[in-house]
Amino acid sequence: MERVNVLDFTTGKLELTTSVQERYLSDLIDYFAFKNEAEMILREKNPLIYKVYEMAYSGPGALSYAITEIEPGKVGNEYYFTKGHFHSKAAAEVYIVLSGEGILMMENRSGNTRTLNMFKGAVLYVDPEYAHRSINTGNEKLVFLAVYQSDAGHDYESIKERGFSYIVVDEEGPKIVKNPRSTKK
Repeated sequence: MERVNVLDFTTGKLELTTSVQERYLSDLIDYFAFKNEAEMILREKNPLIYKVYEMAYSGPGALSYAITEIEPGKVGNEYYFTKGHFHSKAAAEVYIVLSGEGILMMENRSGNTRTLNMFKGAVLYVDPEYAHRSINTGNEKLVFLAVYQSDAGHDYESIKERGFSYIVVDEEGPKIVKNPRSTKK
């Protein structure tokens, strides 16, 4: 009998993973809107921004899944987030939020932007043609399960080059504002 993977709902940890990726501020410096503030932080420390525990599968029609944990924090007044990416081919994704709170930002290549609130118990659908980024707007880790087509691929470079049109900043709470570094008009 094959071993079954177990998700601990208290800790948000998977028992089995095929990879673990850690992203630190130094990995994301070109993604934050206020690069000068990121550089100032990096002079003192290199904080962990998020971690992804992935269970990848391959083969026709295969699905993979991952747990993402985004730390609470900000660079200047911009909340911590995942890099964000398009899929290399049209493929939807589903998120189930296990703890914390945040915002799921989605943007298509034409610049149309949509946002959804992330909170414990929320089940969110990511449209196939939209880049997506998760942003932690709370005071604890934002933890969610993502399920996606295994061969969807990840295009991070498009986001690195042009950014999202909007960012989420703390102005007495989360506020969505135009990204000063976005190359989108």
